[in-house]
Amino acid sequence: MSGAGPAAAGRIEATFARLKAEGRTGFVAFLTVGYPDVEATLRLVPALVEGGADVIELGVPFSDPLAEGPTIQAASFHALENGVTPAVCLEVVSRLRGGGLQAPLILMGYYNPVLAYGIERFARDAAAAGADGLIVVDLPPEESGPLHEACLARNLRLIYLLAPTSTGERIREVARRASGFVYCVSVTGTTGAREELPPGLDAFIKRVRGCTPLPLAVGFGISTPKHFRAVGQIADAAVIGSAIIDEISRAGPSEQAARLRKYAEVVTGRRGAAT
Repeated sequence: MSGAGPAAAGRIEATFARLKAEGRTGFVAFLTVGYPDVEATLRLVPALVEGGADVIELGVPFSDPLAEGPTIQAASFHALENGVTPAVCLEVVSRLRGGGLQAPLILMGYYNPVLAYGIERFARDAAAAGADGLIVVDLPPEESGPLHEACLARNLRLIYLLAPTSTGERIREVARRASGFVYCVSVTGTTGAREELPPGLDAFIKRVRGCTPLPLAVGFGISTPKHFRAVGQIADAAVIGSAIIDEISRAGPSEQAARLRKYAEVVTGRRGAAT
């Protein structure tokens, strides 16, 4: 792999510091590596960044994506059929860095592929490729010790998830271990675009905010400029995934990059005032 060497120190932290200084809500954009194909991923990530995405989550396809709704499940299945493996995902990170991409890149997936690859080896190769962090959706903080240590040794941020049902004890446990930012799941369900944000989200975010100084990103169900603005009132960043996959699905190969760039511009308010 020919990536940018060990993860640049503080790329995630620098991004959130800049957002705070500029008074902007961060846009964390998710897309599945290899959907619709690997070469498309290499085009679509820069297009999202050009449109206003601040952080990129690269989904590592997995056969049993328990937290995903039908949209991301279908994209993951498609990518697996295309032969996308964790090694291919790391190569995509390396190629994006080799192409000059500077935005933070976070690999998001499930623990089984990391275990199969080898915890130490995966952390080493992810850092060497130019990744900044990992999100492992189904890894409880109490069981994250080996991966947490491997990430720490490689200057990777292991980013934890919290849900509205998380107890105070769980929130404090995550706060003790967390780095980069904390991913706050907006609903007790799977990913997927929704009409409205849940009514208890503000109270949940306040609970988490009381336990950690780290930035908070809200995901699951975010899809429109209206959602993005609402999240910006209570958190530091909004995570959008399923809506991005939908945008890709609606466009032909030659139109996808321009469509995602425009979507990012509209969601973040750089273009238009659609709601």
